[in-house]
Amino acid sequence: MDSHDQRPLIAKAAGDRPGDLIAILLATFATISCVYVPILNESFLRILFGVAMVLFIPGYALIAALFPARDDLDGIERVALSFGLSIAVVPLIGLALNYTPWGIRLDPILASLTIFTLAMAGVAWYRRLLLPADEQFTVPAREMIASARNELFDPGASRLDRALSGLLVVSIVVALATTAYVIAVPKEGEHFTEFYILGPKGKAADYPTDFLAGSTQTLIIGVGNHEYRNVTYTVEALALNQTFDTVTNTSTIHAAAPLDQFTLTVPHNETTEVIWNFTVSSPEYNRVEFLLFNETVPDASGADRVGAGYRDLHLWVRVRPAVQ
Repeated sequence: MDSHDQRPLIAKAAGDRPGDLIAILLATFATISCVYVPILNESFLRILFGVAMVLFIPGYALIAALFPARDDLDGIERVALSFGLSIAVVPLIGLALNYTPWGIRLDPILASLTIFTLAMAGVAWYRRLLLPADEQFTVPAREMIASARNELFDPGASRLDRALSGLLVVSIVVALATTAYVIAVPKEGEHFTEFYILGPKGKAADYPTDFLAGSTQTLIIGVGNHEYRNVTYTVEALALNQTFDTVTNTSTIHAAAPLDQFTLTVPHNETTEVIWNFTVSSPEYNRVEFLLFNETVPDASGADRVGAGYRDLHLWVRVRPAVQ
């Protein structure tokens, strides 16, 4: 078939509206709205559309691009593969983002999934236009609704059949309502706080452990709040002179000097990282201790304060005398 024969088919197909792809695009933009619009991002709609964006929408767009024809796959296969490919594609996108300057964060992940979905939907639309209208995949929504109406409200059915059909509808509505409630009001898990330090490049490596006294060093201090409430944390850093007795298996703090103290207010389920610069003034110190307190900051000092932190970290260092 030459190009003149194809033009009528493409023109005829161009008038068809791919309702499923339009629905996917609308769901994608609804997800973005539920993340960034102040009123919506606090409702259960954010969870509902977020779950769909992770588990179904990217996979459906990819399946639509790979199989544009009606006879390529049946409906059940398309739905099942949409879930499967979404579960495969989303972690791969996250893995790729991990090696970029943006990292695995909400904004880059949402932008990447949106771009992927829009690109696949565009490819699917174009490939359908290349097919004759009667071979393009479409979701027979009207036929499905008409068939369901005939099944549920068939005037020729017995009272028992109509009662069972009504019971089925009620069961489906209750199941959907229960699912929505479980998603919108999830059960609280374990309450905990992440407390960590990273090297100056944002990696768990290249920590400043050997430097001159009085020189400026850099670390990144991170606090992740999973306490199911907003928490104002207090972070303290101390320089310690500490020795360890292998015979008694005990450590002794001989001297302690405060390095810094600051507060961080971290919302639930969010992580805050702070670039922290510090100096250790004397070669006598061999350990930098990081203490994290929640709302309660104890009135203690020395070794007692070190043991009173809600979370604590340490970094063994070698502080060399400053060059005269």
